Amino acid sequence: MSSLCTSSSTSKKRRILLIEDTVPLAKLYIEFLRADAHEVVHCTRGGEALDAAAASPPDAVILDLKLPDMDGLEVLQALHARDASVSVVIITAHGSIDLAVEAMKLSAFDFIVKPFNADRLNLTLRNALERRTLARMVEGYRKDLDRGRFHGFIGSSPEMQAVYRTIESVAASRANVFITGESGTGKEVAAQAIHRASPRRDGAFVALNCAAIPKDLLESEIFGHVKGAFTGASGDRPGAALLADGGTLFLDEICEMPFDLQSKLLRFVQTGTVNPVGSGREERVDVRFVAATNRDPLAEVQAARFREDLYYRLHVIPLVLPPLRDRGDDVIEIARTFLFDYAREEGKALAAFTPEVEARLRAHDWPGNVRQLQNVIRNVVVLNDGPQVTLDMLPPMSGPDAASCAACGSPSADLPERDDAVQPLWQVEKEMIQKALRLTGDDVPRAALMLEISPSTIYRKLQQWRIADGRSAGETAA
Repeated sequence: MSSLCTSSSTSKKRRILLIEDTVPLAKLYIEFLRADAHEVVHCTRGGEALDAAAASPPDAVILDLKLPDMDGLEVLQALHARDASVSVVIITAHGSIDLAVEAMKLSAFDFIVKPFNADRLNLTLRNALERRTLARMVEGYRKDLDRGRFHGFIGSSPEMQAVYRTIESVAASRANVFITGESGTGKEVAAQAIHRASPRRDGAFVALNCAAIPKDLLESEIFGHVKGAFTGASGDRPGAALLADGGTLFLDEICEMPFDLQSKLLRFVQTGTVNPVGSGREERVDVRFVAATNRDPLAEVQAARFREDLYYRLHVIPLVLPPLRDRGDDVIEIARTFLFDYAREEGKALAAFTPEVEARLRAHDWPGNVRQLQNVIRNVVVLNDGPQVTLDMLPPMSGPDAASCAACGSPSADLPERDDAVQPLWQVEKEMIQKALRLTGDDVPRAALMLEISPSTIYRKLQQWRIADGRSAGETAA
């Protein structure tokens, strides 16, 4: 029989590869499949079918195991080697059921014994297609959960997976992004990630910290200046806007920008043109704006410190970075990375943390977030050496809570006496959380709403207290 690969398409839905060397039967099966309006590609030989699958991957395959040029099981294995998620339905005669069972062991989805009707074929194919859809979804979730690093970020927590997905979604767009989060959460890392994942990755990424530049120089830093524009302007100088042409302009701490300069930035955002200081000419530039602040930008607008029209121009896609205290075991993952990097840099042998150190790192609130953790680990590496980081190597860390002390076994006898009228902050926090839980019948989301904190913070605190209580009970029993 001569080789044949033909396409039969109605209103295109899913792409089905039919591998059947008996042409009259193939035509019958194609007619069966019209009910679900699939695009059917028919091949009579295994080799041609594999070429067709490579050229345009199918959503499902209907495979006859008896082919003129190669064994059907070889075709099945080759198809799965290229795409493990593709669903293959075997069609076989009564005398070849054992062969069909063998195909199932090689990851075929199902088999149908000839002769069969249209309902049987379409039901099996629908199930096969649904299985492929579910397999792809699971693979997508698995990749997300396994993703511990992303364009400079470290962390596998659900909170960071959501950040990664947002960055991937917005990167290809030209829309402006507004990043918010506490100091030290990685706002510039997020801006760089957006740039690197975008079509502008080959252009410049220019970062400007609006809080670090004197107010009288900030306009020149953004828009540039010409010679003689002001005292000390000895020559023309391009600003960040021109340097970022074709790339991304990151305006960090945007809420620190002087109010009168905000109107000039608004015009730049609206028109895409800049006027260098001291120049009467306009220059057109093409930049993607990413802004960031550790303040609440809407509160700044309401307080008349930030222009409302500029806010809405920049705040197109919001991206909120979670604090380190809400990222679970990310703190250990990040700390291990810092320890490895700094130990190698300093030529030290430190390679791991003791369980007590990991407990303290995990329990600490980290008000300075990743930046604070980075400083702590660098301090440890510079001042110490040995195979492991022990508790006595840790520098003082601001804001410890009860869980961090109890979970780490830190002695409290050395603490100075305090006025009984003043309770430790951790104790007040614990009492307030427990009270909110009592009032809401242990409904954590409602308690979090009353306390105006994240539910994940309450869950984390409860876990820390359970660990601390368990350790205390163990010590008492001992």
